[in-house]
Amino acid sequence: MNEAANIEAPFWLKDNFAPVFEEQTITDLKVTGEIPRALNGRLLRNGANPQSGMSDHWFLGNGMLHGVEIRDGKANWYRNRYVKTPLYLKPDANVLDSLGDMSMSAANTHVVHHAGKIMALEEGHWPFVVDDNLETVGPNNYGEKLQSPMTAHPKTCAKTGEMLGFGYGMMPPYLSYYRISAGGELLQVEEITVPAATMIHDFNITENYAVFMDLPALWNLEGLAETGLPIVWDESYGARLGVMPRNGSDKDVTWYEINPCYVFHPMNAYEEGNKIVLTVCRMDDAMKPGSMAPPMLYRWVIDQDTGSVSETQLDDRSVDFVRVCDTVVGQKNRYGYGAAFSNLPVAQGYIKYDLDADSSSYHDLNGGEGSEPVFVKDPDGSAEDDGWVLSYVFRPELGSSEIVIVDSRAFDQEPIARIHIPARIPAGFHGNWVPDGY
Repeated sequence: MNEAANIEAPFWLKDNFAPVFEEQTITDLKVTGEIPRALNGRLLRNGANPQSGMSDHWFLGNGMLHGVEIRDGKANWYRNRYVKTPLYLKPDANVLDSLGDMSMSAANTHVVHHAGKIMALEEGHWPFVVDDNLETVGPNNYGEKLQSPMTAHPKTCAKTGEMLGFGYGMMPPYLSYYRISAGGELLQVEEITVPAATMIHDFNITENYAVFMDLPALWNLEGLAETGLPIVWDESYGARLGVMPRNGSDKDVTWYEINPCYVFHPMNAYEEGNKIVLTVCRMDDAMKPGSMAPPMLYRWVIDQDTGSVSETQLDDRSVDFVRVCDTVVGQKNRYGYGAAFSNLPVAQGYIKYDLDADSSSYHDLNGGEGSEPVFVKDPDGSAEDDGWVLSYVFRPELGSSEIVIVDSRAFDQEPIARIHIPARIPAGFHGNWVPDGY
């Protein structure tokens, strides 16, 4: 892209958001420092990478996976691969062509592992399975039991191994809930009644409940002209949280009104007596023309006895892409990790929150441009924060990327290791650590 075109382009098509087109395999990566020998697996990350080089919105590009395999203190390889869905294989298709065909996925938002499968996800279609080398296997509709879309943000219960998810649609059913066994069988599909088609990007689980966020970002084709997505912001719709037993149905949902807002990503949720505590990255609005509402960390407490929800701001910094240790998903967590944003969805540093002590520590990337921090538990550790935070970071001065490995117990210190990748990894969305033997 020439300099003039780079200046004119929207943010998601220039600088380190610009797509890369070559699929590479690079072996024997250089490491500075020492990789913990207990880290054995792959750090995977997904993102929108339009194969044409053009896209009307950051959310619409074709999915490209990036991965680095780590084993026995060495970084064996870096790979990047497009997720080769029917949408990728039909390069003249657009977002409207993909509506209604559950296989026409961009598969560009997240990558998770469950029941022996690695899956690339986006919220309008079916998951797509990839193999250990990031090559595309095909869609997963759970033996034809999944007939509607599935969220890019399913939750795997720390206690049962169940994966809980949902899907939304522009036509009824507007919201469906899914419960998948630890072995990968779709056990339950429930239609949940909501007044209209809303963009529900993520949700929450606790040990006994699923908590839906019904917020005023509504699907409407009129939004295409303003934002590039068929979504409009309409505060008159209201905002509410729906609490349902995890094996319940629509008739069991209790709705709680909250102030209009939007949440792309919660950190975690858990039960405290008859209260449900949620920690979320709350925005005043989303997809609202002329608005750039930053996400900030809030606590919501649903009191099921009084029917009320309290709201407390926990930080005045812009933070998102928040994570917890996988062993406390749906359970009380003391710690959480997030990306500290500037004016673009790029991390200048990472924040470790101690929610019990109401304190935090900051890891400065010193000019690097970071993506989502992923916490990996030390298998020999006992405390919740015994482990490491891993993330892909772009180094503008080098024009290439690296993985930083930060000791969670010395979070504000320099990384204990850097894996140098002689390639540019564009800014993207979400990823996960996939351990050996997943």
